[in-house]
Amino acid sequence: MDSNKIYSLLGLCMRAGKLKSGEFATLEAIRKHTAELVIISEDASDNTKKQFNDKCSYYDVPIFFFGNKEELGHAIGKDVRTSLAIIDVGFAQSLRKNLLSTNRSMEEM
Repeated sequence: MDSNKIYSLLGLCMRAGKLKSGEFATLEAIRKHTAELVIISEDASDNTKKQFNDKCSYYDVPIFFFGNKEELGHAIGKDVRTSLAIIDVGFAQSLRKNLLSTNRSMEEM
């Protein structure tokens, strides 16, 4: 699967106002049960990956590791971003389908 489609969807999601970015906003979305899907950059620290994996596991939110900090930030028109939370069901389903085709879900890492 072409990763450009995932980055395009993330940009669309950001413009629609259905995405939270940054560690604090992402954790808040998970805790408030508004996060439908969480994406963490593959080059995030092990501590960050564990923190988000544990939080997503506890709150039953799907988590994927995809891209790097620069690419994720660029896709949403921001500086570097390690964590993103998708808060719309439709966008989350579409991204999940595309991310599964890249085989980068936590279950496989």
